[in-house]
Amino acid sequence: MIISPGRRFIFVHIPKTGGTSMALALERRAHRDDILIGDTPKAQRRKARLDRLSARGRLWKHSTLTDIDGVLTPEDMRRMYVFTMVRNPWDRMVSYYHWLRTQQFAHPAVTLAQTAPFKQFVQHEHTAKTLRAAPFSSYVQDVLGKNRANLFIRLEHLEDDLVPLAEHLGFTVGLPHANRSDRPRDYRSAYCDASAEAVAQICAKDIDQFQYRF
Repeated sequence: MIISPGRRFIFVHIPKTGGTSMALALERRAHRDDILIGDTPKAQRRKARLDRLSARGRLWKHSTLTDIDGVLTPEDMRRMYVFTMVRNPWDRMVSYYHWLRTQQFAHPAVTLAQTAPFKQFVQHEHTAKTLRAAPFSSYVQDVLGKNRANLFIRLEHLEDDLVPLAEHLGFTVGLPHANRSDRPRDYRSAYCDASAEAVAQICAKDIDQFQYRF
């Protein structure tokens, strides 16, 4: 997440949507008073600043707008340009699975991905419960449940969807390809009919909102 009082924006980083690339691009031109929350180099150098902030929830790279309640006043929040990145849920699931398989921290999702084939991972109750509880829209809702997003940038339509962001910032954002996972180039090749349908059910809200197709 990045909170920029000077440029009046909040970038909300939804997991496995290309957000690390966006964070790296934005921090290259960060203002001195920008609040960088995450594991990118400049965010790590500014990490001590977070101790001075009062927030409702956890301050980490994937914080939601509800989490940062208290960091900004309600009036400041209303003035902010809120944006995030989203991704085709079937493609995102493949990326998520292969990323988990490389991790070493203790978490049920890591254990599951490292011990189960993709089909079983997708259809597992833990995967369904985790993703169903956090649709894209939940990341950009304030404490009153209002959707504050001014822009959803679809990873599949970067060229078009970055235009409004450039208009707000006053400069074009070029995204490096960061946090790449070792995965099939075509996400469809990872699926059978049953696993594809499982994602359709789990991510129905995101699929409907952004009109994604397998």
